[in-house]
Amino acid sequence: MSLPMEIHQLRYFVAVAEEGSFSNAAEREHVSQPSLSQQIHKLEEELNQQLFDRLPRSVVLTEAGRTLLGYARQILSGIAEARQAVTALEHEVAGKLSVGAIPSIALYVLPRLIGSFQHSYPKVTFELFEDTTDKLAQQLEDGTLDLVIASGSDEIPNLARHSLGREPLLMLLPEKHRLARRKSIRWSELASEKFLLLHEQHSLSLQVRQLLAANHLNPELVLRGAQLVTMARMVAAGLGVTVIPEMMLNTEFVKGCVAVPFAKPVPTRELTLLRNPLRAESKAAAAFRKEAAAAF
Repeated sequence: MSLPMEIHQLRYFVAVAEEGSFSNAAEREHVSQPSLSQQIHKLEEELNQQLFDRLPRSVVLTEAGRTLLGYARQILSGIAEARQAVTALEHEVAGKLSVGAIPSIALYVLPRLIGSFQHSYPKVTFELFEDTTDKLAQQLEDGTLDLVIASGSDEIPNLARHSLGREPLLMLLPEKHRLARRKSIRWSELASEKFLLLHEQHSLSLQVRQLLAANHLNPELVLRGAQLVTMARMVAAGLGVTVIPEMMLNTEFVKGCVAVPFAKPVPTRELTLLRNPLRAESKAAAAFRKEAAAAF
C-alpha cells in the first residue's frame, strides 16, 4: 500500500524544480539537503515515477516531473488561498448564514432584520428556511441551520434558547364586525365567533388554542391555513375572526380588516432565537444574534 503524497513533499518538489538544485531548494525551504532529498525520493516511490534527471551540475524535470509540476503548484496555491480565507474569518464578519424562522415571524421580521444586518456586514450571505418550530429545531440539531427565530417559552432539548422579547397578540375582525370599533376586546365577548387558525403544528395556533381553553371558550373552528396573510384575507371576506401578532400590522395588512387589542391581561407571545450549543458559533452567527436581540 503506497503512502499518500504530503504537502511538504509537493512544496519541496516545486522548490527543486524552480531552483534547479537540491542544495538551493533545501536552503530556500530551510531544511537540510539530505532531508529534502529523502522526501523527494519518497514522493518518487509513491508515484512509481522518476521526477528528476540528476545531472552532474543540475537537476532537470522528467516528463513525469513536468506533468506533476502544474498540479503541485495548483494544490499549493489552493492551500494558501484556503489558509488566507479561514484566517480572514478571525478578523471580519463574513461567510454564509443559514437562518430559519417560523412563517408567522419570517415575513414580518426577516426582511427588515437581514436588510439592516447586511448593511453593517455586507460580506455575509444568507440562506433562509421557513417551517414549523419542530422541523427547524431538527435542522438546527443536524447542522443544516445556524440559527432559528421562533416563538414560545418552552425549552427545546439540546438547543440553547435566547429570548428576544414579547409582543402583544391582537384580535383580527372584519371591518364591519360588531366589535370592530371597540378600543379593546374581552375573551368572553368572542364565545359565539367563528375562528380561523393556522394548522395545529404552528406555535401560534397552539398558543391561541391554549388561550381559548384558559378562557373557557370552545368556538366553532371553520378553517385552518398555513399563512397568516391567508387567514387575514379570509377574515376580510367575512368567514370568521383570528388572532394575529402585532408585528403583522407593520408590514402586510389586508384591506377590509380591523385589528383590536385585547383587554388586560393582554396576551403576548415570546420571540426566541435558537442555536445548537454543540456547534462552534461563527462570528457572523454571533453578530446576527446580537442584531436580532437589539431589533426587538
